[in-house]
Amino acid sequence: MAYLLYSLTFAVLVTGTILYLTRNHWLPLLPGRSHLYSQLPGSFAGDIEAGLSSNTFDLSTNVDGGDGRAGLDDNAKKQILAIMKKRRMRFDEARRVYMEQRFSANGIGADGRPKDPKFVSFS
Repeated sequence: MAYLLYSLTFAVLVTGTILYLTRNHWLPLLPGRSHLYSQLPGSFAGDIEAGLSSNTFDLSTNVDGGDGRAGLDDNAKKQILAIMKKRRMRFDEARRVYMEQRFSANGIGADGRPKDPKFVSFS
């Protein structure tokens, strides 16, 4: 009986250690996992602090001008921050990937033209 108890305890410890050491690989795959404690910034200054600004997408003029709006779209911020974290990209690349995903979902090609086969354009 003691042999079975020791074997079971050892197996649980080894399994727990392996799961703990590899948690970065399997934890994002769990369904329904949301970031409960990561609060999105609620102003343009908060967006800048969160890394949602760059030379090509400058929010400092909004802050300097005293813009009182709530900042960028919360849904877009959440998705762009997730892309930045998951793919380890900078803001500009993550924003490009996000826009390409939105274009694709709305039937627009990466070049900005509709994917509709009936589309006719005169240049």
